[in-house]
Amino acid sequence: MKKLGLVGGTGPESTLIYYKEINRLIHEKTGGKAFPEIAVESVDLYKALEYVGSRKYEELSAYLSNAVNNLVNGGAEVAALTAGTMHIVYADLKGKIKIPLISIPESVCEAAMQRGYRKIGLLGTIFTMREDFFKKPFVDRGIEIVIPREEEMIHVNERISQELEYGIVKDSTREELVSVITAMRDQHGIEAVILGCTELPLILNAGNCPVDCLDTMQIHINRLVELLTE
Repeated sequence: MKKLGLVGGTGPESTLIYYKEINRLIHEKTGGKAFPEIAVESVDLYKALEYVGSRKYEELSAYLSNAVNNLVNGGAEVAALTAGTMHIVYADLKGKIKIPLISIPESVCEAAMQRGYRKIGLLGTIFTMREDFFKKPFVDRGIEIVIPREEEMIHVNERISQELEYGIVKDSTREELVSVITAMRDQHGIEAVILGCTELPLILNAGNCPVDCLDTMQIHINRLVELLTE
């Protein structure tokens, strides 16, 4: 079984879920006979977000590539970033490392294509919703991506950064997010919504979402488990 390297800390809550869920799935897949070898390089969320917010993408790429190379030096054979926003430098980062770096947007796009969706909503940090890096794989394959209105995007971003990043889950916030998704469904006809921040599955799921949820974290985790055990 290949050794996995995770660049975590962006944020800590989702990193914990990656670690626990990958262990659980591989233990289950091997009939209770194995756990994976996983190395976690935890970076500073605030430092990474400062680079993103000020568009210092070269600095962000250097910061994350250093983290991935630390994992490579520790024996990792497959690597992944545990946050959608950090994929803003994925293309540059991929060219700097020597092992496969498994993309969240690409993994989610493959799942959307398998389900036959043509129009999908996108929630995430303000950077994920405004910029093109997460949307590109979908647009390239003819899938339309819908984002909330500007004031709604700001509101969603605040809930992620001020609550979910710290593991704070409020019923009132869930109702607000459901309302945003419902508006995209009613006004634009979205068939599903991408939970484009790996903290969003802490509060949204198939049981409370008005359309099908594309849980980026679970889809990404499932893809990593496949690669580790193939």
